[in-house]
Amino acid sequence: MDIREKLKDIEVSRRKLLIGAAAGGGLLVAWTLWPRSYPSPLRAGEDEALFGGWLVVGRDGVVTVAIPQLEMGQGIGTVLAQVAATELGADWRQMGIEPTAPAGHFANLPLAARWSPLWSSMPSWTEDQDDWLVERFARRNDFNATACGTSLAAFEMPLRQAAATARDMLTRAAAERWDVEPEECEVVEGFVINGETRLPFGELVAEAAELDPPDPAPIRPVAAFEEPIPGEADGSTLYPRLDLPSKVDGTHVFAADVRLPGMVYASIRHGPVGLPELLRFDESKVAGMRGLRTVVRSKRWIAAVADSWWIADQALARMRPQFTGPGTLEQIVLDTEMERAIESSDDLAERIVTIGDPDGMMGKPDLVRRYGFAAAAHAPLETASATARYEDGRLELWIASQAPAAARDAAAKAIGISASDVILYPLSAGGSFDARLEKQHAIEVAQIAEQVGRPVQLTWSRAQDFQAVPPRPPVSVEVSASRGAQGQPVALRTRVIAPSAMLETGARMFDNLVPEAAKDKASGEADPFMVEGAVPAYGIGNVAVEHVPATITLPVGRMRGGAHVWTAFATESFIDEMAADAGRDPFLYRMAMLGGSPRMAETLRRATRLGDWDGGREGSGQGVAMLKMGDDLATAGYITCVAQVGAGEGRVRVSRLSVAVDIGRIVNLDIARQQIEGGLLFGIALAMGSPLAFADGHPVPKRFEGLGLPRLADCPEIVVDFISSEAEPFDPGELGVAVAAPAIANAIHASTGARPQRLPLFSEGL
Repeated sequence: MDIREKLKDIEVSRRKLLIGAAAGGGLLVAWTLWPRSYPSPLRAGEDEALFGGWLVVGRDGVVTVAIPQLEMGQGIGTVLAQVAATELGADWRQMGIEPTAPAGHFANLPLAARWSPLWSSMPSWTEDQDDWLVERFARRNDFNATACGTSLAAFEMPLRQAAATARDMLTRAAAERWDVEPEECEVVEGFVINGETRLPFGELVAEAAELDPPDPAPIRPVAAFEEPIPGEADGSTLYPRLDLPSKVDGTHVFAADVRLPGMVYASIRHGPVGLPELLRFDESKVAGMRGLRTVVRSKRWIAAVADSWWIADQALARMRPQFTGPGTLEQIVLDTEMERAIESSDDLAERIVTIGDPDGMMGKPDLVRRYGFAAAAHAPLETASATARYEDGRLELWIASQAPAAARDAAAKAIGISASDVILYPLSAGGSFDARLEKQHAIEVAQIAEQVGRPVQLTWSRAQDFQAVPPRPPVSVEVSASRGAQGQPVALRTRVIAPSAMLETGARMFDNLVPEAAKDKASGEADPFMVEGAVPAYGIGNVAVEHVPATITLPVGRMRGGAHVWTAFATESFIDEMAADAGRDPFLYRMAMLGGSPRMAETLRRATRLGDWDGGREGSGQGVAMLKMGDDLATAGYITCVAQVGAGEGRVRVSRLSVAVDIGRIVNLDIARQQIEGGLLFGIALAMGSPLAFADGHPVPKRFEGLGLPRLADCPEIVVDFISSEAEPFDPGELGVAVAAPAIANAIHASTGARPQRLPLFSEGL
């Protein structure tokens, strides 16, 4: 489903847009004067050469690949390096990676097109969203954000072109030495070879750098690809992760690991939800406190700076800061706000998708169900952390950010300097789950550094991370259907009642609004991102999808899995119940509706075979759920999960997840497996953990131990079957997140007879 369709109410040509812009006062002039080429921030040192802005090859033979995406555990550095190595013909042992600062050269065009409705300063109703306007806007704004699994779609081809260029130039350099035609040479494992003669890259790089690059680049006919081996499930690969050794021995530098000469440390306090502004604090309580350097205050927070983070945090505790505002958020208020939105849903619902004639075919629905979802915290292992140094009007910023240009620009604006006076050093994040789309800590550390006048590292405590990162919103989903003669749905309506979380995220990211202002801007606006995945892969001829924008006090944001977490749970729980009412095997009931989706059908067939499906009979403890992600067949991902549950200590325990996945061409099999398995565990945590609630404006729980996250003993056996495919690669990072909960819920029904209708599952007391 293309979520932008609803926002393109006005169809205008590019010519009409430019004529209107010119008449409106100079936008045409401004856009036509934008630069058309953007330099790469990657630089070649002595005895090195730069190729295509993406690769540096040294005389020592080391090939360094630019990585414009945040590494947050997903392995993107390794995947992009593998793309380069395959196209270049390099040996894996000579490959290295270098994170790069935000730059127009590395613009993430697919994500920019996808998120164009969130860019308030760019028209979201233009015809060619993924072409001229998006590219100019994204490059101009250094938009190389990391989100929604777009890294390969954005960067595989530019990287292949750069690597093919380097291969061609190295080959021609060798051919000139040997006085042969370049076509007589080949490039294998870091050598240019002609018969029995060979030369390594390092010996050729100086001569190759003097040659003119080819146009077009001679790309190999086969891209990076690892074929799944039938029956092979050990995750073996020819391309082990490049970041693994440093993460094992502890030398890998995450955002919180930065150490600079003379650096001091800051801890911070933010107000509870509903009390955003600093009112008072007692600085006399820390007078003469050993190791405390200073106290920095802002309108919305207070920070202590000391020789250690612990001293700074203790100083804040002594000062007992108090905040003011409309009033603290209580869970009962949040529940009431959601109930009010549900009661008004008939009046507030906005149709996002219409397929066939759902209104005419629905009549009085045969089955209506409502599913509820509590708010959820991101809870990455590493809390928000950043380091800054401000000297002579220039800011240096060490940070792990999914939207680094936005973080850089916001930090610059916060202290009144130009973004060109900010040097951003991108670092790895110790997890994110989309929490690092937020940039509040970048603003805060810049302001603190300006006041302190020396390097300072800001680290949020766990409680502050829960407090200040907008959580995934509470959601209610109503699904209704009318049945046909075989008990299958002939009309399906899905209504999502939820705040407009992606519009809020966009207002914070692109408009630089504080959470309350972003919430107010998005209030009442339908958000098509909140219904993604609501059109299932089933062949249902009449489908309606609606969004009811709920107005709540709590600022909210995007979390890993996005809307698919609630739309998949609602759809697959509902379909399972329809199968039970029809007296049908849930597997066969689904299969009968997949005639138009052979890739989805194949994952369903394989997963049920892998999981020894026995019909989902009562008492079996087996449940099945499936999911398609992606807007079209070319870039879609498909997954089916069979869950096996049984009795545990005090509650149901998941013992096994059997999964079949089709993600198109697999670049790195091991990393794909890691992403599916990690997503499934994240989905288990969302399904079986503790709900996030609020008391006196503070999140409950405040620490990891209260979240009910799965421990090693809680982790089930996971078996993953990858299906070979020649389709374009699809990022596997979010598939497992969304499919785990409905499979587990359906298995619980098969085990206990109870039909879970809320997430987390045990918030219902099952």
